[in-house]
Amino acid sequence: MREIVVISGKGGTGKTSITAAFAHLAENKVICDLDVDAPDLHLLLDPHVVRREDFHSGHEAVIDPERCIGCGTCQDMCRFGAVLEHDGRYRIDPLRCEGCKVCVAFCPEGAIDFPPRHCGTRYVSDTRFGPMVHAQLFPGQENSGRLVSELKKEARKLAGEMGRDLILCDGSPGIGCPVISSLSQANLAVVVTEPTPSGLHDLERVAALCEHFRIRVAVIVNKHDLNPDHTAAIEELCRARGYALAARLPHDTVVTGAMVARKAVTELEDEDFGRRVRDAWTVIQGLLNAN
Repeated sequence: MREIVVISGKGGTGKTSITAAFAHLAENKVICDLDVDAPDLHLLLDPHVVRREDFHSGHEAVIDPERCIGCGTCQDMCRFGAVLEHDGRYRIDPLRCEGCKVCVAFCPEGAIDFPPRHCGTRYVSDTRFGPMVHAQLFPGQENSGRLVSELKKEARKLAGEMGRDLILCDGSPGIGCPVISSLSQANLAVVVTEPTPSGLHDLERVAALCEHFRIRVAVIVNKHDLNPDHTAAIEELCRARGYALAARLPHDTVVTGAMVARKAVTELEDEDFGRRVRDAWTVIQGLLNAN
């Protein structure tokens, strides 16, 4: 079983649009959206949810008003300002609670419960391109790296059950915990960048992260014609570091048209841009088979 993760050092490079096109072109795969903080692959693939599960991670304190005697010990002990008081009654602000449990430990009446924190929802869905594993964290919730890890395990399990030999993942932007989890056990990282100073800088950062985990890097320069000098700098970086340059994609309004139509760009009747993306997928398949 092989695994491709499409990532970017920054948001807005066109990573998800390219992933959707690859999902259209790839065969015998399971699709996995690992951007759990702000997922949007579902907007293009229009999934039909088959299974839905709550995601719990960590704990949060909850004061039982029937057992609470209003002594204020919890408020005195809390270092995060999460315990609020009104007319002698105490409650915990779940957005401020860090789950440290100090209020639970010091409450003289044992009036504070410590249930698991409901952080989001994970899904297994059907799409017109095949099965898809994805999730959505609630705003402000943490532990996205753990949720990404669980999604990857689910995708591998589903691929094994269905006899699929490829997992195609849409990763998170940046280089943080969810990206590190996304790269776990990947065979190839496809980094989508753009010819700007920040695009080059963030390409260097995320590619260095891939190198640290000994994952081969392929680079797609999106909107390459907007700044030829920066495109040349990206190409020089690829030559110097041994990264495969999978494609140079031009700026084209057909991509926006595909997003508005909720389709992959390769589903539209556009000869030039669609051909370039298909050529990129052919290069990426060759790199994957060479690993």
